[in-house]
Amino acid sequence: MTAQLAPLVIMGVSGSGKSTIGELLATALDLKFVDGDTLHPQANKDKMRRGIPLDDFDRTPWLHIIGQHLTQRDSTGRPVIIACSALKRSYRDLLRTHDPRTRFVFLIGGSELIQQRLDARDHEYMPSSLLHSQLETLEEPSADEQPIRVDITLSPQAIVASVIAQLSPDAS
Repeated sequence: MTAQLAPLVIMGVSGSGKSTIGELLATALDLKFVDGDTLHPQANKDKMRRGIPLDDFDRTPWLHIIGQHLTQRDSTGRPVIIACSALKRSYRDLLRTHDPRTRFVFLIGGSELIQQRLDARDHEYMPSSLLHSQLETLEEPSADEQPIRVDITLSPQAIVASVIAQLSPDAS
């Protein structure tokens, strides 16, 4: 199944499980996983570390870096899976300019659950105080974007199974 797969972006707000699901999905599909957080310019990391939300100006160069990764294939032509918040439609549109086949896996969850997750973890530069700004920025993918929507209250294994089922050529 992986030969015909499009690049995948695991999207959602911080704390939704993008990295966990991206890693598990990449393992299940034998694909390369890239955590988009590692691609942020240092200035973005410093800004977030100070509790200042990123704006479009900050995110645009980062999104182009992610887009460049979306165009990469391994030696057998298989695509990459990238964790990236991709909060706005315009961000997803920008990513699709790099590879129009890119699919988005939208991890959906309530703000209380996500806040609990953020409060329980220690992130290098993403304080839980930035969740509110991410939720305000979030534009859920619309039907014409053909997102794969998954509820984060499911176990990580169930989320991965659901994504794989929805990627299947037989899935409707």
